[in-house]
Amino acid sequence: MKYLFFLTYFLSVGFAYAGKQSAPDCTLGMDDVSVSKKLNSYRGQVLYVDFWASWCPPCGKSFPFMSRLQQQYRSQGLQVIAVNLDEQREDAERFLAENPHAFQIAYDTAARDCAQAFDVKAMPSSYLIDRAGTIHRVELGFKAEETQALQLELEKLLSEPIAETGGVATEKNR
Repeated sequence: MKYLFFLTYFLSVGFAYAGKQSAPDCTLGMDDVSVSKKLNSYRGQVLYVDFWASWCPPCGKSFPFMSRLQQQYRSQGLQVIAVNLDEQREDAERFLAENPHAFQIAYDTAARDCAQAFDVKAMPSSYLIDRAGTIHRVELGFKAEETQALQLELEKLLSEPIAETGGVATEKNR
């Protein structure tokens, strides 16, 4: 499976689109294996959802960027969720020990329900989702030179009043 992701990655690296559609409401396993969480439970926050695997070199390069995003914009309502797709959890844990992060780690189920629902085609694949659950940007692969455009779009989404996006207000965002 990882070879298919690599092939797709090299064919489509850096691809982004501006089409808008609703984010799938899939269930993610949290760091504590006994806890799972529906993606829709984050409504009211801007999400940056990143699918990654330990065998993906660009994934390691994206971790410092995602940590900076989380630290810089957390108070404005950003939640970064990095969804691991490794077949063996030990591979992910080894990667995480070598790559410090300041954002939430989640695990897709063994059936890869979330990855299929998002139609993940490359590693990493990232989705910028507004407070109402609409996908505004998709990035396939990680290119440091494209992070500024992504950050500008993120700032725009964070500055929009909750009513404009139709998101559910949380106590933190009121």
